[in-house]
Amino acid sequence: MNDSTNGRGAGPAAGVRWNLGDLFAGPDDPALDAALDEAVRRADAFQETYRDRVAVLNATELVEALDEYEALQEPLARANVFAGLLFADDTQAPAHGALLQRVQERGSQVRNALVFFELEWVAVDPARCDRLLADEALAGRRHLLESLRRYRPHVLTEPEERILEEAANTGPRAFARLFDEVMGAARFDVQVDGERAELSEEEVLAMLYEPDRDRRKAASEGLTDGLKKNSRVLSFIFNTLVQSKAVEDRLRRYDDAMDERNLANEIDGASVRALMTASEEAFPLVHRYYRLKGKLLGLEPLYDYDRYAPLLDVQETRDWDYARDLVLGAYGDFAPQMADIARRFFDERWIDAELREGKRGGAFSASTVPSVHPYVLLNYTGNLRDVMTVAHELGHGVHQYLARERGLFEQDTPLTTAETASVFGEMLVFRRLMREETDPQTRLRLLCGKLEDSFATVFRQVSMTRFEQAFHQARRAEGELAIERVNELWLEANQPMLGDAVTLTENYAWWWLYIPHFVHSPFYCYAYAFGELLVLALVARYDEEGDAFVPRYLELLSAGGSDSPPALVSKVGLDITDPAFWKGGLRILEGMVDEAERLAEV
Repeated sequence: MNDSTNGRGAGPAAGVRWNLGDLFAGPDDPALDAALDEAVRRADAFQETYRDRVAVLNATELVEALDEYEALQEPLARANVFAGLLFADDTQAPAHGALLQRVQERGSQVRNALVFFELEWVAVDPARCDRLLADEALAGRRHLLESLRRYRPHVLTEPEERILEEAANTGPRAFARLFDEVMGAARFDVQVDGERAELSEEEVLAMLYEPDRDRRKAASEGLTDGLKKNSRVLSFIFNTLVQSKAVEDRLRRYDDAMDERNLANEIDGASVRALMTASEEAFPLVHRYYRLKGKLLGLEPLYDYDRYAPLLDVQETRDWDYARDLVLGAYGDFAPQMADIARRFFDERWIDAELREGKRGGAFSASTVPSVHPYVLLNYTGNLRDVMTVAHELGHGVHQYLARERGLFEQDTPLTTAETASVFGEMLVFRRLMREETDPQTRLRLLCGKLEDSFATVFRQVSMTRFEQAFHQARRAEGELAIERVNELWLEANQPMLGDAVTLTENYAWWWLYIPHFVHSPFYCYAYAFGELLVLALVARYDEEGDAFVPRYLELLSAGGSDSPPALVSKVGLDITDPAFWKGGLRILEGMVDEAERLAEV
């Protein structure tokens, strides 16, 4: 089955469906089971060859071992990403869930056969390790090996690691799948133009961007009612996953709930705290903007469901071709190579953008494996925000495509730099729109839309990270939390960002229940703030250097995760280890608010 077949699609991108045939022909493709069997066979052979020998391998032998270690895992990764994409395509199809579970279980079999290798490597005597890493034969693998060593204080014994891997399939992975199935099946009853309509998550969230306040309020109420109906199972999923993480953190000797994420992101806790503190100190900028927006809309008070209201009383739906042409044009203005890569996503059906029942909500770009190409999932409703989402996810896609040459282990970057190309892509589109527009009121509307996107990417993500911190801390201190308690934590975390400029309703207290990042990638959210402020610095550097900046930027993307974030970003002349670095990006946002206030007076 190359295409998704679970019913007729809807929305402005109806018919825009991906072709997963470059991975496998379908869930019954014999090549899929063959790939899993090959991964198991090669993992067993690898274990026979290298068990109890890692500590005595010389540099050349270690490179050979790493090459095989990586190569044998590509068939498994290919099967895993196919199963994941097929499940995202239709979370309600039992066959898709069954395939995902089967692949995860075979993956555990492979990982358990290989776990000895990383454990033996991190146990190598530090002096011998330093001598090996200094050998030029290991130059291309040095960062990977050094990264593995960072986990030395947190690994367990091999039997313990095997048990945790096996248990994950009926523990955190199973609950994450259940979350996707519940949200994929959820329908939200909304009063639309005098009639009640059953909407998907994407459709009801899109209504919060409509000009009619009554429709926005109806969307807020419909979203809340739908979440309340599913709150018992959703809150149990959250409580269970937070406790599961607490148990594993204790076993692995992480002192703080964020430590594991920071380690994976190759960033120290002090840098994360500096980022978040600088962002929180700039909350008055958010208050200032929303007071301006309330004045422009003539709304007092401005409620949470008014935050994304357009400034003009129009409802513009942009068709799929508009989004395609705008994004490709903006990418091409910056670097024709970027546009050429992005065009392939459209032409070769690497994108799934239509709305349909059972499809996973949100948007993502999956890097897949180096021998194939990325795939992008969208839920395109046609508003300007969705156009920016196309630019965002294709930024990921271009980044992932360029980094494929780094191989399976280093094609993906840590989350701290994973948002670089996506947010940069959004900025390219925004700047093209602003260049083409001369009407001050339209420019104001575009600028306000970009500010709201930036605020959501920086300040809202910091607030959501604060919520996660509070949730994890409270769950560890108080036991399983009643949903009212979590609602309270959610409001407490969000109120400082909005201050007295936006009034939070009782409905808003429930909206943490639909955020997938809390389920799939705990403490992911601060990476968005990191990426947005980093991109503002990159744009400033581009403005200074012009075309000379372009090849260095593409070099940065092509490097993937082959070095630490500070080392990678230094390629374009930036120092993200400087605590004052983040304030530069925040000053750019302040300048944008200044410009919005100026345009509002025209």
